[in-house]
Amino acid sequence: MSKQAALAIVAHPDDVEFTMAGTMLLLKDKGFDIHFWNLANGSYGSMVHPLADIIRIRAEEGAAGAKLAGATYHPAITDDLAILYRPEFIAKITAVVRAVKPSIIFTHSPQDYMEDHMNAARLTVTGTFIRAAPNYVSDPPVPAWAGDTVVYHAVPHGLKGPLRETVHSEIYVDMATTLARKGAALAAHKSQQEWLEATQGMGSMVGEMEEFSAGVGALSGRFAHAEGFRRHLHFGFADEAFDPLSDALGDKAWRDPDYGKTASLLRGSK
Repeated sequence: MSKQAALAIVAHPDDVEFTMAGTMLLLKDKGFDIHFWNLANGSYGSMVHPLADIIRIRAEEGAAGAKLAGATYHPAITDDLAILYRPEFIAKITAVVRAVKPSIIFTHSPQDYMEDHMNAARLTVTGTFIRAAPNYVSDPPVPAWAGDTVVYHAVPHGLKGPLRETVHSEIYVDMATTLARKGAALAAHKSQQEWLEATQGMGSMVGEMEEFSAGVGALSGRFAHAEGFRRHLHFGFADEAFDPLSDALGDKAWRDPDYGKTASLLRGSK
């Protein structure tokens, strides 16, 4: 029997390490093959390096971060701000999903502070949805795969959507035991420290990540450091009860029993 796989599809180099690498490392420890894929090459993520140099640097940093995590690294397919909802990108995502056959897919929140993140999430959902259709030709062509998979959306930066609305998690993952390894993988993205200082006033990138994960942990009410996720609706992906992340991590994952309660009450009131 082949190993289970978890695939992260995000916008930029360092997005995996900042938002979901702690959980992926836990899955790695459970025997999963893990895959890191940033769709954009980080082309505009520097105030000092010329375009060609920063693209090369960020590819090297992305590969280094993935190597530290024990993950397979997939190369970028476009420039920053060019992650657009286009058929050619859907075809590329479907090819990777069909090849990797992941039971778990991580991506950004559908609501986030920048369009690259939200478009990456949309492309991931569509590219995964169409994986089982034999008439759909991926790029490169890969045979259709109808296996069950769940798309898990990570929390947005700042825990808020683009209109400053609070975004709550459905599943909280205790990543205290992988925090140091997550930080080491994030620190591989050295070029981003100066960029974030210059554009967002961010001090230590690793320190910011640790503070953020502590904030998510506080929202869980039980973990010191956590990552948070919401499951995409199951139609076209898997059985409604299928939750491979919770199944794999056991007591390291906690599902908030109040998540979605308002929606349920509204359905019941009709």
